[in-house]
Amino acid sequence: MESSASPSKEEFLREFGNCYGYPDGPKSIDEIRATEFKRLQGKVYLDHAGATLYSEKQMQEVTKDLLSNVYGNPHSQNDSSTATSDLISEARQQVLRYFKASLKDYKCIFTSGATGALKLVGEFFPWSEESYFMYTLENHNSVLGIREYALNKGATVFAVDAENNECQYDKTHCCQSSYIKFVKHNIQRRSQYVSRQNTQNGGLSGEVYNMFAFPSECNFSGQKFPLDIVNLIKGDTSIIMGANISLDAAKGCATDPPNLEKYPADFVVFSFYKIFGYPTGLGALLVRNDAAHLLKKTYFSGGTVSASISDMDFIRRRESVEQLFEDGTASFLSIAAIRHGFNIIDSLSIAAISRHTSSLASYTRKKMSELKHENGIDVCAIYGGENHELGPTIAFNLRREDRSWVGSREVEKLASLSGVHLRTGCFCNPGACAKYLGLSHSDLISNYEAGHVCWDDNDVINGKPTGAVRISFGYMSTYEDSEQFMQFLESSFMSKSKKPFENGMVSTVKALQLSGSIQLKSITIYPIKSCSGFNTQRWPLGNVGLKYDREWLLKGPSGEILTQKKVPEMNSICTLVDLKLDKLYVESPKCKEKLEISLLLGTSNIVEEIDVYGYRYQVHSYDADINAWFTRAIGRSCTLVRCTSSQYRFCKNDTIGSTGMCRENRSQLSFANEAQLLLVSEDSVLDLNSRLSSKIQKEKCLNVDAMRFRPNLVISGSKPYSEDNWRSLKIGNAHFTSLGGCNRCEMINLSSISGRVHKLKEPLLTLASYRRNKGKILFGILLRYEDETGEEEGLMNGDRWLHVGQEVYQTN
Repeated sequence: MESSASPSKEEFLREFGNCYGYPDGPKSIDEIRATEFKRLQGKVYLDHAGATLYSEKQMQEVTKDLLSNVYGNPHSQNDSSTATSDLISEARQQVLRYFKASLKDYKCIFTSGATGALKLVGEFFPWSEESYFMYTLENHNSVLGIREYALNKGATVFAVDAENNECQYDKTHCCQSSYIKFVKHNIQRRSQYVSRQNTQNGGLSGEVYNMFAFPSECNFSGQKFPLDIVNLIKGDTSIIMGANISLDAAKGCATDPPNLEKYPADFVVFSFYKIFGYPTGLGALLVRNDAAHLLKKTYFSGGTVSASISDMDFIRRRESVEQLFEDGTASFLSIAAIRHGFNIIDSLSIAAISRHTSSLASYTRKKMSELKHENGIDVCAIYGGENHELGPTIAFNLRREDRSWVGSREVEKLASLSGVHLRTGCFCNPGACAKYLGLSHSDLISNYEAGHVCWDDNDVINGKPTGAVRISFGYMSTYEDSEQFMQFLESSFMSKSKKPFENGMVSTVKALQLSGSIQLKSITIYPIKSCSGFNTQRWPLGNVGLKYDREWLLKGPSGEILTQKKVPEMNSICTLVDLKLDKLYVESPKCKEKLEISLLLGTSNIVEEIDVYGYRYQVHSYDADINAWFTRAIGRSCTLVRCTSSQYRFCKNDTIGSTGMCRENRSQLSFANEAQLLLVSEDSVLDLNSRLSSKIQKEKCLNVDAMRFRPNLVISGSKPYSEDNWRSLKIGNAHFTSLGGCNRCEMINLSSISGRVHKLKEPLLTLASYRRNKGKILFGILLRYEDETGEEEGLMNGDRWLHVGQEVYQTN
């Protein structure tokens, strides 16, 4: 392998060759990827902290098992039920072996996942006003959710930082062992909402019970917490007296499961898909027998009782801890699948998996730290790692050469185009996120008030990142995954030697010299949002731009707006407006008859208000026959609505080469996303195509035409990208204001080939290489029509009409 390896791989193998791969396993890492993960060809999957992947061999064994055996509901005594009960019992023992937990010390309760297990602990723990709930700052939201049970019962709650260094003992702020200290954060209480006598589930003879919760590995940074904390908390009552330990092993269990024989935590939670990918929706709670009696449950269900009487207050619960807490029928077919996942892990050994994934993470972390812009500024800001052991996870953000932050959503978008699967955000770990990003409470609250919520695109606010980028390695990850990821970072985010700029953009072809005037080449109207448009030689302008443009849209049954991103079939719906007949004609290959819709609104139309991307529109709806036609056309239930009025805020974008101030005006808009019109230059499209043809392409179609960008107006005769710097323009006698560049998304990668819509990587990937500005990939400009005449006057004298062939003048 080494003789044919690249110099960079040889460097890696010299340092990590003893840890990389599975020399003692049934297959090498390259063989595993080639035979059991063929679906990863051409992809770089680096989100194992989110969910690792199941192998083809594993799924073949699961399928063979289910097709060969009969597993029935275990709550019976027939043969299929007995087979299931035996299988569940064996599965519990296999889980306990994985965590080195003995049957005499622990019970395994199957749950819907780690979150379900944590909810069970929080809900059934005997909280009281004298209780304390203490947890490390770096905890998943599913752990933080336990505090709601504690606070609602009057308990005292506080987060702590666990640090691996010594400190002097301080009763107010710090508790310590020889190498771990806990620094307390704000105390939280809700004692005013509960009575002193009210303890959950009736209390336990006045005894007080406390809980300390921490993860074996932080799912944000990959920091491994010392499991000695378990013995420390149990042995040092000055920290938190008599606390029960809740250990979140969801992240750490995939590569380094806690040894419960050495570190006997009371409650341990995890999910199986984190270990071997399948099944999802199944996890477990491991309960130490000495702590099981603390969980007092009120509700009972099928399978959890020995006897009950329907019309009398009589209930006798099962004594088995597992049966007592597993409500209803267990997910027995999923439980049947886990042994095949464990067989894969056992064949490689968890120790080898740990070494393998750590070698990849350590090497990648080192290479990332070495990346620098030409001016010496670090490209990567990597979180965690100081004085801590790290798992196979790397959390980071990227900086530009001027030290400004690259938004995490920009990284995610470009990674997707490059076939790199990673994750962005705070990963449901708000404590770690705020700690590593330096976000204060006021920052977090102001970000929320500014509109930032989980999973949105607000990735940088007031110059600070709101989240991070995370990559993580799994047992089937390879050196090539790391190498391709590093190539992605270098090609997409490292500053290169500057080349001469043309209109703020690097150009690979010489700027076209104007041999004549700039002309309007084509006009396209898109009556129904996201459906196909039609070309016309002349068209009137109205107070919303081009008349009837994006005046209709399709809604799903729950009110969601349907677009080609969700419903590619919308591209096959053809539209045409006949101004003389006042008709909208619609055709679809899935509908025999052509649909005719009158442009004249009748009194029978229902008027309602809808929300479209945060803005309110007054709309008219249509009858069942029209909605049924569109339902057949796209193959899903939908309704058609027509915009009759709207209020929308326009804001001039900060585009490359633009120095103008932001303008805000109230103006009417139909269902267009950002502006009334979109203009694309044919000469800019030619420049893009020259770049596409110069690359080694794997896509079926190299060149794109202007219509791929769904423009309303196409012009020709200008220099490539000269439109970027236009602030206003005139076409014929109509005046327009530029609102800046149009931010492109993966919509332009949808290509119709042989009647089917395919999602390609181009042209957005190439555009991202030279048309990126502050997180946006710009192509074409957005326009607002400046209505300088009255509507009737303009229509009569023809000033409000656009014509193909009209000259285009830059007026700024």
